[in-house]
This record gives sequence, structure tokens and C-alpha cells, in this order.
Amino acid sequence: MQGIRVEGLKKCFGARTAVEGLSFEVAPGEVFGLLGPNGAGKTTTVRMLTGLLAPTAGRASLCGVELPLRSDDDGVTLRRRVGLLTEQPGLYDRLSIRENLEFFMRLNEVDEVQAWKLAHALLERFDLAGREDEPVGGFSKGMRQKLAIVRALVHSPEVVFLDEPTSGLDPQSGRVVRDAIAELAREGRTMVLCSHNLHEVERLCARVAVIKNTLRSVASLTELRREGLALDVMVEGEAAAWVKALERLPFTVGHQLDGSRLRVLLDREAQSPDVIACLVQAGARVHSAHRAARPLEEAYLDLVREAGDAS
Repeated sequence: MQGIRVEGLKKCFGARTAVEGLSFEVAPGEVFGLLGPNGAGKTTTVRMLTGLLAPTAGRASLCGVELPLRSDDDGVTLRRRVGLLTEQPGLYDRLSIRENLEFFMRLNEVDEVQAWKLAHALLERFDLAGREDEPVGGFSKGMRQKLAIVRALVHSPEVVFLDEPTSGLDPQSGRVVRDAIAELAREGRTMVLCSHNLHEVERLCARVAVIKNTLRSVASLTELRREGLALDVMVEGEAAAWVKALERLPFTVGHQLDGSRLRVLLDREAQSPDVIACLVQAGARVHSAHRAARPLEEAYLDLVREAGDAS
């Protein structure tokens, strides 16, 4: 199986530039997060990578298929190798589970015998087995979401794009979906997860790309959270008493107080010993100190905020 390569991807709609300067790679078997606020260009990016939109500039490769598409045959090959779960399930309400899946099997021109073997296993996993002949229009939002995931996987795609895959699901169903995503990645499938659920991203993704019309960062979660290192220091008494001493240090970029805990935000890891020395010289009794990575939410919001300031 092959992954994804994106080089300088750009899309304009008339005078408006939706996304530009997107370059990243996703390895086979990787769960890769695509993060950004509403309107940042995530959906446009996914549409380009699935062949639904032609890029204005740049190029990409998915499963060995080059984008922009060069022929109708390339489009057919891409559809067979790529699975897509959109934000809206896009199912046909008057059709049953069986009829919906059969339609998409024919659309992707797959071997229906093999596809149904996988479909039955997925329906069983998502607690939809036995309801194959019921019209989808009577299903709950969660049931429709699970069926949409089955539809995205039923042709055994090599690359799968999932837009908010656990939206509308109860905690148990959400866990089943997350376990399925992890298992598909272990099988070597490339998974791209678009989500605002940062807790879910932390549980599933090894790396993420943060975009806001342009690429803000591509990094592992560890790297992303370490930008703007924090040092947690426990002192005797109230930590607020030592803030003025720290403010004289040129490399501190902020602080947070919580009783005896003082979180000092630094611009480089090597400055941690200088912080301790400063506190001790000022008279503080230091009980403990350790490096602390920022929460993913904080790192993400900083990148998005910087993008807004730069525009």
C-alpha cells in the first residue's frame, strides 16, 4: 500500500484563495490529523485529494495515482482506492442498508461477493447486523453515521478520509469507531482524520497538519506541544510571590499560577536551569520542577491565532 504526498497544493475560487502552500506526506498505516477552524480549507483540501476538485496549482499523489487527474481511468482507479466519510452521511433515506451499500458497491465497481463479506463484518461490529432491509430514513443520527462509515470502507480502500467520524455517536459507539480506525491503520491503510475533537486526535494520530487557508504546521503531537516549552515549579507558599523575579528574565514568555504551582512558559528548553537559579536566588524554596508539554488545544489555538494575526 502507498500513502499520500502533497506538494504546494492551492485552490482558488475566482479571486478568493481557499487554500495554498499545502505540502506534507502521510505514510501507509499512519493516522494523520488534518486540523483547522471552520472555513480553514480542510474540506476543500479533502475534495482535491479525492479528485472531486481540481487544484489551481500544485500536485499530489495518493495510492500511486497522480493529481490533478490525467484521465477518466485515473479517476476510476482513485475512487476504488480511496474511502471518504463526509461531514453529512449522504445516504438515501428511502433505501435500506442493503440497497444503499449495493448502490455504492456498483458505483465503485467492486466484487460484490467480497465486498459483502467485509460489509457483514462491519455491520456486526457497528451493531447494525439484522437491520439490512430497514429503510435508512428511520435511523437515528448515530446509526446513520455508523452506516456511512461502513459505506466508506466497504470497497477496502487503501486511503480513508474521515470527517468527524464519531459525530453523533454515544461513547460506546465512538470507542468502537476509534478502535476500528486504529485496526485499519495496523492493516497498512492510510487514515486522514478531520476533527475538532482534539481529545480524539490525541488518542489516534501520530502527526497532524494545522491549516488556516495555508499550512501552519506539520508535526508530531509531541513536537507540536513542545513548541513554547513550559516548566512546572512547586514552591513553598504562594507562587505569586516570585513572579516579579521571573519577569526580569528575558526568555520567559508568560506564566500561570495555581497556588504553590508556578508554570513558566519559555522559548527554549535549555533555559530551565536558569529559572530555578533565579527563584532560589530570590529566596524561594523550590520543592520540585519538571518540564510540561502544553495541551494540544493550547498549541493548536496558538497556531490558529498566529494565522489570524498574520492575515
